[in-house]
Amino acid sequence: MGFDSLFFSGENDTDMVRQALTEGRVILTRDTEIMERRVVRNGRLKAILINSEVPEIQMRQVLSAFDLKPHFKPFTLCLECNEPLVGKTTEEVENRVPPYVFKTQTQYMECPACRRIYWRGTHWEAMIKKLEVLADYRDDFHEEVLR
Repeated sequence: MGFDSLFFSGENDTDMVRQALTEGRVILTRDTEIMERRVVRNGRLKAILINSEVPEIQMRQVLSAFDLKPHFKPFTLCLECNEPLVGKTTEEVENRVPPYVFKTQTQYMECPACRRIYWRGTHWEAMIKKLEVLADYRDDFHEEVLR
């Protein structure tokens, strides 16, 4: 969706909280204990308690909580590295994409960090449609916790 994000894979919540504070991030969590931490309660660290286990509903909650719809920049960041993607010409990717892709696509993006190549194929089209549906749906999440 074009938003800088990070999946914390560590086991220590204190490390996650420290990293969020250092990097100015908001924590999205299903863990009610995170919400009880003093740094969250006093407003020093923003966190949202995610109410649902369903990914689409979770995304709608986050979109609603931060009014992110007007700020969508889909497919501008690398899915692996979170780095901004850079446009590439067909000549620059000719030997780096499958032959069929090279014959059928004209727009390419590359991650400068991991060098992964992206193009607007059928997966891109399906994801754009899914994002449009999510972005158009607005719901009031009366039980959300935003601190």
